[in-house]
Amino acid sequence: MGPSVRRLYEQGKEVNGAGINASFAVHQDKSGKATDLALGWGVALGSPFMFETTLTSEYCSDIYGERGILLGAVHGIVESLYRRYQRQGMSPEQAFIESCESITGNIVKIISTKGIKAVYDGLNDDDKKIFEEAYSASYMPAKEILQEIYDEVSSGNEIRTVIMHGKRINKFPVGKIDGTDTWQVGEKVRESRDEENIPLNPFTAGVYVATMMAQIDVLLEAGHPYSEVVNESVIEAVDSLCPYMHYRGVAFMVDNCSFTAKTGSRKWAPRFDYILDQLAYTAVDNGKPVDEDIISAFQNHRVHAAVTACCELRPSVDISVGSASSTKEIVIE
Repeated sequence: MGPSVRRLYEQGKEVNGAGINASFAVHQDKSGKATDLALGWGVALGSPFMFETTLTSEYCSDIYGERGILLGAVHGIVESLYRRYQRQGMSPEQAFIESCESITGNIVKIISTKGIKAVYDGLNDDDKKIFEEAYSASYMPAKEILQEIYDEVSSGNEIRTVIMHGKRINKFPVGKIDGTDTWQVGEKVRESRDEENIPLNPFTAGVYVATMMAQIDVLLEAGHPYSEVVNESVIEAVDSLCPYMHYRGVAFMVDNCSFTAKTGSRKWAPRFDYILDQLAYTAVDNGKPVDEDIISAFQNHRVHAAVTACCELRPSVDISVGSASSTKEIVIE
């Protein structure tokens, strides 16, 4: 959310490097000083480091990312796992803890400071097997949806649907999602949360990391630079959005984000939910063997080095989600 991002920049007045990274693009440079000016603006904002991109590349990766692991995918993953864990005998509260809380309160914190592969490396042998089963079964179903999203965004179709939605908004206003069982239980869980004892569920980790890696691969295969790929698939998720989701809830984030992001999340979250339930989880339940090539590709992926480098550049403090800010927060009632 804007105010929480702004608070992190404002912390930089007292704490060196306490800001979110920025991206910059130079489309034309008649004076020869455009790059210097763009970097100067980034420094003035308080960004500790900046990524170079192009307007076309940023447009595709940004609209795509918020429909994927940044918002839409995590929404769908939580919904699907919340139901799955209850079918396995968990209470609604425990199912929410093992799905949503495990992601926003544990998994992303490890990724933020140590990298994606650190989630896997930190598991014991039995939990690594569970992670591998979930990762192997989830990677291709998630990638199928993510490739479709990228194609829709890059072709212009996705933004056309947002524009059309905007034209009918007065007749069909966008409702809120926070009234469903998942998010109502989440409210209760947050009220009694034990922050120091949030579990890292290896199955949840396998599904979430597989989806994140699938998003990364779709962007790399489309020719996006590593800096942009990591920013739109990892940094924004673990250092900006998920901390706020942990504070106020995934549903709150969906209901109060930009119209473009909200429209995309509500459109694509059910697709992730259904395809994981129909293809990934059934594969695990039916005993489908782990695809060793998929696991090997994850373990040896070149993106891990890029993410590790970005971890070293992350803000020196965590994003502030509750302190005062010079930016007003507008909440949709």
